[in-house]
Amino acid sequence: MAAIDDLINQIPDVSLRERIKQEANRLQKNKKFGLVYEEHLPECTLLYGVKIKAGSKVALKSKRINKIFRVEKVEGHNAICNQSGTNATKKIPLEQLISIAEFGDPIYPYLKKIDSVSTAPKSNPWHELIEADNYHALQLLTYVYRGKVDCIYIDPPYNTGAKDWKYNNDYVDANDSFRHSKWLSFMEKRLKLAKKLLNSNDSILIVTIDEKEYIHLGLLLEEVFPEARIQMISSMTNKKGSTRVGSFSRRDEYIYFVFLGEASIARSNDDMLNFENKKISSKTIWNSLLRRGADGSSRRENPNLFYPFYVSKGTGKILKIGESLSLNESRNKVVAPDGCRLAWPIRSDGSEGRWQISVDTAKQMLKEGTIKSGRYNKKTNSYAINYLKRGQLNDLKKGILVKTGIDNNGAGIFEYTNQALVNAEPGTIWVKESHDASVYGSTLLKSILPDRKFPFPKSLYAVLDTLRFAVGNKKDATVLDFFAGSGTTLHALNLLNAEDNGHRQCILVTNNEVSINEANSLKKKGIFPGQEKWEKYGIARYITWPRIKCTVLGVDTKNKKLTGNYGTHTTIYKQDTVDTLISKKTGKILKKKFYVKEEKDDYPLISNIKLSDGFKTNVVYFKLGFLDKTFVALGTQFLKLLPVLWMKAGSIGECPSIANDTALPNYMILPKNKFAILLNERNYHEFINKISDDSNIETVFIVTNSDDAYREMISNLEKKETYQLYKDYLDNFRINIRG
Repeated sequence: MAAIDDLINQIPDVSLRERIKQEANRLQKNKKFGLVYEEHLPECTLLYGVKIKAGSKVALKSKRINKIFRVEKVEGHNAICNQSGTNATKKIPLEQLISIAEFGDPIYPYLKKIDSVSTAPKSNPWHELIEADNYHALQLLTYVYRGKVDCIYIDPPYNTGAKDWKYNNDYVDANDSFRHSKWLSFMEKRLKLAKKLLNSNDSILIVTIDEKEYIHLGLLLEEVFPEARIQMISSMTNKKGSTRVGSFSRRDEYIYFVFLGEASIARSNDDMLNFENKKISSKTIWNSLLRRGADGSSRRENPNLFYPFYVSKGTGKILKIGESLSLNESRNKVVAPDGCRLAWPIRSDGSEGRWQISVDTAKQMLKEGTIKSGRYNKKTNSYAINYLKRGQLNDLKKGILVKTGIDNNGAGIFEYTNQALVNAEPGTIWVKESHDASVYGSTLLKSILPDRKFPFPKSLYAVLDTLRFAVGNKKDATVLDFFAGSGTTLHALNLLNAEDNGHRQCILVTNNEVSINEANSLKKKGIFPGQEKWEKYGIARYITWPRIKCTVLGVDTKNKKLTGNYGTHTTIYKQDTVDTLISKKTGKILKKKFYVKEEKDDYPLISNIKLSDGFKTNVVYFKLGFLDKTFVALGTQFLKLLPVLWMKAGSIGECPSIANDTALPNYMILPKNKFAILLNERNYHEFINKISDDSNIETVFIVTNSDDAYREMISNLEKKETYQLYKDYLDNFRINIRG
């Protein structure tokens, strides 16, 4: 900027010079540091079922949405439309048009039940599949789950340019000078909404990606979640590799973990580098008290942590702990009594280091038996000192680690009550045979959906392991996946619940797009989006929901029982026999080898679960639609909003419904669903008498246009969650939500 300022100062016209200075300063202040890309043109969503009227935004059904029209008026079966940015009008048949919403337009969503499967009606909460554009689904979910989600796991499009699968994976626009702009703009909008859903005090966002966008995604995550701790995992997904001509074969993908608040990974006995579970030795409980490494490990940097331990020569028992020495005091002035050695924090190169805890803490731990002497070192003429870290002390308080006795020197003997809870400190590189997407993704999915194709599904066990780290210690967690694909996330979460008797809830969101080839074929037949013959081939109805339903019931799409057990994989491990044969044609000796296959048990807690067992769980399938806000305000859309209220109340019990031809009641009390609704204010006293002391009712919705009346009516409901309809709903969506 200095050179530009110098040039500006050379402009003789004072007025012009000042104007240019002001503009230059403005541009400098608006400069973005970090990730820079073009904000992309607004996205559009097709609003099926929304009536076209004057003022509606519409597009042609049969074409890509690159032309947006605004309806000036409707004349019979035609709409008089004005194309955005022009004054020209055009008459278009209504049957050729569809209502649309651009990014940022207020929308008023509702949920229409499509199907459900229930094998444990008393189990709560219910899982949910929502068929929708995920941006508008996220807007709805901010009304229902704001700040309540424990984990979001997403596998977004990788921007490879592919157009032959059920998500358009091409996010490069011809108008973008930076090929990643459209994809980044697409992701940013969704990540900003996702942030509103996550519990800011304790939650984890997980995003998988490949080499096309991992750098840009990392920068975007840093920008959207500046307060978070972020780590990236490299996970092997294909041991054979995906060929890149002239380049390295790709065998892995990347997984970003974004930790919010106090979130941390759950404990595991798996270091993610081996193919079999290994038990953790009890020796790993104890840790060296000597601070290692270069930074902050010298006596000079932390003189208060330089003090001696008095250790018995005969038994190795710590007899007492001395006081810290100042920097100008030599350790040689401290003399050990007969039969005793001094243990100082001396590093391997002979220099003076420091301990990791204070004198007072060490003395307290000595009383508790959580610090002890270790191996004698002839080089330093001293004993190593070992202690329990904060993590082990927390485990001791929780009962995960238990004190089973005291050794001869007074130190505690500790054991973990469950080896599955021992921290094996998994690293950032995962290499597991069960994560092979070709076998435990594609092949597994083919066995469930034998008559359908879906390319590149995730390995079930890769997702299971990822979720276990995120919510393994939260049995009532809420998990969201808004790029649901084939539904692997719910499948994996059902397995995790089966493994530890958890009650985690999963919310899946996917659109109902069809592949490019299918779309072209259907359009040639005069079949377009929104029509039943089109919709049945979309990803939600053709892949995601069938997988969910089949895995819950333990059958494939042909209603045949699934075979095999979860948590195992088959591998050839040895040659068993060889048969010698003689060819009848050539007379040559032929040898036929036979191999024995072995079932390896990678997940012992679920390896006794047969795929044919299915799962004891409940799932409901909704399609997201859009309402006219005027009719919502008038209260005529209650039937359509009931599933949204059910979700807001916790998705407990089967979603209630009322027949379209049934008159609305004055109020609804739904103890099995844990909520109640007052629809007619005149029945308030009768309503309040029935619910005020009912512990089964946890959420109350009150329909009233008066804020004062609402405040008065909830004055007796302090212990219950209350909402004012339809104000609460309309206010949430009236705001122009841009993330």
